Amino acid sequence: MDQYPPEARTSRRRLRACHECDWLVALPPLRGGQKADCPRCGHTLATRHHRPAQRSMALAISALIALMLAASFPFVSFSVGGIGNNIELSQTATTLIGFHQPLVAIAVILTILVLPAVYLLGVIWLQFGLLRGEPLPSSRNIARSLSHLHPWMMADVFIIGALVSLIKVAGMAQIELGVSFWAFCAFAILLLSTTQSLDSDWMWFSLSGEPLAPEGARSGQTAAPQGLTGCPTCGLVNRLSPQGKTHCRRCDERLHARMPHSLQRTWALLAAAAVMYVPANLYPIMTTTSLGHTTPSTIIGGVVELIQMGSWPIAAVIFTASVIVPVGKLVALAWLCLVVKRSNELNAGTRTRLYRLTEFIGRWSMVDVFVVAILVALIRAGSLMSITPGPAALAFGSVVVLTMLAAMTFDPRLIWDTPPPRATRDPQGISE
Repeated sequence: MDQYPPEARTSRRRLRACHECDWLVALPPLRGGQKADCPRCGHTLATRHHRPAQRSMALAISALIALMLAASFPFVSFSVGGIGNNIELSQTATTLIGFHQPLVAIAVILTILVLPAVYLLGVIWLQFGLLRGEPLPSSRNIARSLSHLHPWMMADVFIIGALVSLIKVAGMAQIELGVSFWAFCAFAILLLSTTQSLDSDWMWFSLSGEPLAPEGARSGQTAAPQGLTGCPTCGLVNRLSPQGKTHCRRCDERLHARMPHSLQRTWALLAAAAVMYVPANLYPIMTTTSLGHTTPSTIIGGVVELIQMGSWPIAAVIFTASVIVPVGKLVALAWLCLVVKRSNELNAGTRTRLYRLTEFIGRWSMVDVFVVAILVALIRAGSLMSITPGPAALAFGSVVVLTMLAAMTFDPRLIWDTPPPRATRDPQGISE
C-alpha cells in the first residue's frame, strides 16, 4: 500500500477545493517528488513523497530519540568569578514558575517539548498502522490533531533564542554547550523534516479511502456557489447541509462555507493583541543584577544594548522578531480585514501572498520569550550576576499567541469572494 499513490488505486477524479481561494480542481496523477498547486492562487493542494510512511516514520523516530537525549543531559553551563551554573532543557520552563510566571512557563514547555513529543508519537502511531496494512485504533482522531498541533511547535525558534542568549552573555561569562544543546539542534532539524515529509493526502486516502465526489460538482469554478466546501483537515470535498451543520464524511471535521464571524473574531484578537503590545514594550522584559547593581531592560533597551556590544546581526534579529514582525502582522491583518470586501481578481493574489507571509512569520516573535526563559534559568549567581523575568514577558507572549490566533481565524477565501455589484443592492445592503 505504501508504494502506490492514491491515483494508482482509483480510476475516479479526486476533487479538491483550495483552502485559500475556494477554487474547485481535480488533482492530477502525482509521482514521488511532485506536488499539485492551485491554478488560481498557487496554494499547494497536495505533495507526493517517495515511500511516505517509511520516510515520515523514520524521521519521527529519529527526532524522538534526539528529543530524549536533549531532555536527559545538561543543556548549557556558564561560569563567572569562580561561580557557575548548568541547566537542563526543562529548567528553561520550570525556573519561570519560581518567579511567578506560570503561564510563560507553560507556553515554553508546551512549544519546545510536550507538543512536539505528542506530534511525533502521533506520526509513529499512524504510520506504523499503515505499514502493517491495518490502521491502529483512534488513527483518524490522531490524524486530525496533527494539523492543529503543527503551528504551535517552535523548536526551531527556540534554537534561535538560545543562540541570542549565548551571545548576550558570552562577553560577561564563560559559556559551555552541553550534549543536550547539540541534540536539540538535531531534534529541531529532524522535527522540521518530519512535518515536511508528512503526505497528508496519501495518509488520509490510506486511512479511510475517498468517498465519491458530490454529484454535480464542477471543477474550474468556486466551490461555495455550488454548495460545496473542502475539508481543511483531510481535503475531501463535501456538500454543505442546508441546516448549516455539516461534518466531513471522511474525518468528521466541522465544515463551513466560510469560517463563521471570521472578520469579527480577527478584529477582536487584533484589538487584544494591540492592547497587550503596549505593556509589552513599556515594562521591562527582564531585570539584570550584576555586582549588586540592578538594571531593568525593555525589548527596545535590549536591542540598544546589543548594538552597543557590537552585536549588530543579533540586534537586527531581535528588532525584526520583536518589533517589526508583531507590528507588521497587526497592520497587515487589519488592512486585510478592511479591504477584504473590496478585493477582486486583480489584487486578490497579492493580498493572499501577504496573508501567507503574516501567517508564516508570526511564531518567530517568540524568540524574545525564549531568550528570557533561557537567561533566567542559566544566570543565577546571586548578587554577582542574575537575571529575573519582567512583567513584559507575559504581555509579549500574549501578543504572539493572539496574533497567531488572529491569522488562523481570518478566512483568506473572503479575499476571493467578489462582492455583488452596487446596482443589485437594496438600501439595506441586501443583494437581489
